Amino acid sequence: MFAPPSRCLLHSRTTASPVIDAPVIDQPLPLASGLLGTTAGRRLRVGVIGARGYVGAELLRILWRHPQLTLAFVSSRQLAGAPLSEVLPEATDAGVTIESLEPEEAASRGVDALFLALPNGHAEPYVAAVDRACPDALVVDLSADHRFTATFAYGLPEHHRARLIGARRIANPGCYATCAQLALEPLRELLRGPPSIFGVSGYSGAGTAPSPRNDVAALADNLIPYALAGHLHEREISHHLGHAVRFMPHVAPFFRGISLTIDCELSSAHDASALARRFADRYANEPLVTVSEAPPLVRDAVGRHGVQLGGITTLGTRAVVVATLDNLLKGAATQAVQNLNVAFGLPEFAAIS
Repeated sequence: MFAPPSRCLLHSRTTASPVIDAPVIDQPLPLASGLLGTTAGRRLRVGVIGARGYVGAELLRILWRHPQLTLAFVSSRQLAGAPLSEVLPEATDAGVTIESLEPEEAASRGVDALFLALPNGHAEPYVAAVDRACPDALVVDLSADHRFTATFAYGLPEHHRARLIGARRIANPGCYATCAQLALEPLRELLRGPPSIFGVSGYSGAGTAPSPRNDVAALADNLIPYALAGHLHEREISHHLGHAVRFMPHVAPFFRGISLTIDCELSSAHDASALARRFADRYANEPLVTVSEAPPLVRDAVGRHGVQLGGITTLGTRAVVVATLDNLLKGAATQAVQNLNVAFGLPEFAAIS
């Protein structure tokens, strides 16, 4: 559903947030006092900047079916003038045209929330424009531009839910970083030295701009390693996990999905079944995290909104865990909407099914 532009609606901020221990699907999370403000009882208006990419298209699909949101506008330089149905076939009868909005114009539309599905390095002008025009609007940045910015809440709800309640600036984590942190957090206090993370992603993770990492011919019967030390996600994982890691990414010839094999040295020997129970207990109340005995397969992660953890194996003080997710969903679009839901006090998994 779409709505015309309206004035900027202010939302009250909070100074303290309750801690949420166990989210429940389709039930609203506890709210900080006055969080909804003028948004109570109406559909929230949202805008999307960056509709051409794979993530932007997935984000639009989720937002389109959200029962408490209205798409106010969709912007893309490359697709300006095209009908929305070009990226969202189910919107055939919407009669909506994709625009190309500069930062100040987007900020002036007065939306309750703005999603920035842009390449790295392009988000800040839009954030600055919203800061000036409508500072109480929510901004969810899906790029890497604000993942180390103290004024942005880091949007990994399973680990930082309390900080996200009432937040108005959220940095969506990277796809690899999401997968790795969910896999490593239950082991963090047991770790001795940096875990080694062997990562493989489908080529959608390389975006739509032509490069060897999304060249189907170059990837045929192939696996392309890149940025084998100091990758952005290596720094992101280490920073937000609070423990150094070593990350080695690769691109595979399949389109979407991520598989991580993580090799850890622990401070003492642990039985595999005990570690599996540790994972199961940690994520027992997290509907988007599944723990299995067998190693999860990347093909089974495609089209799913959550993360799959499993294949936990030990040998003395060594522990190995496998993690998979869909890089376009929980690694990006699903998590962005989950973050919005938490920030506004909506049912956390609304539109995520």
